[in-house]
Amino acid sequence: MKRLFLTAAAAAMLAISGPAAAQADGKIIRHLEPSNWWVGMQCPDLQLMVHGRDIGKTEVSISYHGVEVRSVERVENPNYLFVNLRLADTVEPGSFDIVFSYNKRVVTRARYELKPRAQGSAQRAGFGPDDAIYLIMPDRFANGNTTNDTLPAMLEGVHRDAPYGRHGGDLAGVEQHLDYIRQLGMTAIWLNPVQENNMPQSSYHGYAITDYYAVDARLGTLDEYKRLVDQCHAKGLKMIMDMVFNHCGTNHWWMKDLPMTDWLNSLDTYGRSSFRLSTVADPHVSKYDFYKTTRGWFDTSMADMNMANPYVQNYLIQNSIWWIETVGLDGIRQDTYPYPDKHGMARWQARLAQEYPNFNTVGEVWISQASKLCYWQKDFPASDGFNSNLPSLMDFPLQDAISRAFTEESGWSTGIMRLYDALADDYLYPNPDNMVVFGENHDVGRLLNLVGGKVENLKLATAFLATVRGIPQLYTGTEVLMAGNGFEGHCFIREDFAGGWPGDAADAFTAAGRTPEQNDMFDFTARLFNFRLHSEALRRGRLIHFLPVNDVYVYFRIAPEQTVMVILNNGTSRQTLNTADYAEVLAGFTSGTDVVSGHAIDSLSYLGIDGKTAMVIDLKR
Repeated sequence: MKRLFLTAAAAAMLAISGPAAAQADGKIIRHLEPSNWWVGMQCPDLQLMVHGRDIGKTEVSISYHGVEVRSVERVENPNYLFVNLRLADTVEPGSFDIVFSYNKRVVTRARYELKPRAQGSAQRAGFGPDDAIYLIMPDRFANGNTTNDTLPAMLEGVHRDAPYGRHGGDLAGVEQHLDYIRQLGMTAIWLNPVQENNMPQSSYHGYAITDYYAVDARLGTLDEYKRLVDQCHAKGLKMIMDMVFNHCGTNHWWMKDLPMTDWLNSLDTYGRSSFRLSTVADPHVSKYDFYKTTRGWFDTSMADMNMANPYVQNYLIQNSIWWIETVGLDGIRQDTYPYPDKHGMARWQARLAQEYPNFNTVGEVWISQASKLCYWQKDFPASDGFNSNLPSLMDFPLQDAISRAFTEESGWSTGIMRLYDALADDYLYPNPDNMVVFGENHDVGRLLNLVGGKVENLKLATAFLATVRGIPQLYTGTEVLMAGNGFEGHCFIREDFAGGWPGDAADAFTAAGRTPEQNDMFDFTARLFNFRLHSEALRRGRLIHFLPVNDVYVYFRIAPEQTVMVILNNGTSRQTLNTADYAEVLAGFTSGTDVVSGHAIDSLSYLGIDGKTAMVIDLKR
């Protein structure tokens, strides 16, 4: 990010009563954000936030064809100016001076650039049901560049033996293992936040941002981030950026000089959040409980941003667009989506849709009841008239079902019946096919642990994720049997990936470095997801499912040119299926191939399936 400074000559011109720029270092403009913009955007308006001592006392002028200073807004802190520009349709790419004056004398100038947009930027495809997402916590994946591990300007260095310390993984490490990710059949990468987290401790996860316009130097540089995205695109992978609008790190640069008192929600007034998300859509909620959820701080080290403040809204909206254009993003995952002001978040989504009509954003709405989660998807007919404009949701109700289904005995609503019941709630969602389905992530616990530590259960869950409706997401290491109980501590589900560091005893990135059990799970996962990659039915097909019988769940994915039959036997004994029960779908099909085993199936009259086994049958007429 650019840092713009007053020249010595300009400093000498200042009157003592003017902006206090005559400091020892001669600086006046400390931050100007966004640091550049683009021509050809659908919205012609741009709001610049300028920060510098007494900069609010200055007047602003620009002389560049097609750029108009519509207004200059002064706020309660004189160290800030908000400059509203209007960019004409005819404006050309180029650079110009923003001139800051006091008493008709020039105080300083800031050089500003309008860039041309990349070809096809507005029509970028985004991610969707054709994709499979691989979630990576960069600090714990691979250390591709050891020279950036500990840096003088960063408060926390690498201490790999500290469970909650930084371990040194970085963007270079991700780039070096893109082929591994492709081998798994993945088509998109979601990285936990890569923006600067210059906090004194536990900053490895990325969710306490201290500079919204900078890549954390211990992960790499902005150029390295751009290169990673370019390399992803060259290999057929999309990049999803994790963003955080609800809160920033308490060591963010503006914390010592806030633009205005309501830039943040007050910790003294609201305390910690209650985390009760049902209050946000509750038509009977008290103001006390509503504000406790939405204005309380997520953590004492994470200051709560006030998304109801229009300046905060503009800042974060423009920041997300800046990242999309700068590095070429294919999607956004928004952290803690319901906690900020919901109307401000809806405005953000509307602006993204205006600029990128084919883009996709998935929101983390951690609600495990479909009746409450559905409120947050775009075009849900809410009784209060609210529309989130949010296209995609993390499917927490289905995740909860997955975490329980394979360890319970089946009953009226337990065991594998949980999967059926969760999908039966799809009538609530305006677009269930755009839900992100997952069994685990960096917060909830490792899937292998959730399913009782049994690989046979993990395979059943993985088969379900690869074949059910929606957009599947895997968490790094599932495919090589990484385990950990998140309720015992996040450190147990955020361990280093073996082979990502020089000198590691094993290298799980290679077949030779994996155990036979790990290779078996890796191959199982890759086989299913590579099949999905080329299966129209699994990616876009209609879902028809049948009530589980004797612990066996059968469903079909149906596309015009392909039908896939999925059988999950959650019981321990072999079962024989009378396929006449499924005649409404199987009519006309005579054979198939089981993708899991690779075996041909010559007859569909009866199908036998072993206990704790999945079959994924590509049906043939």
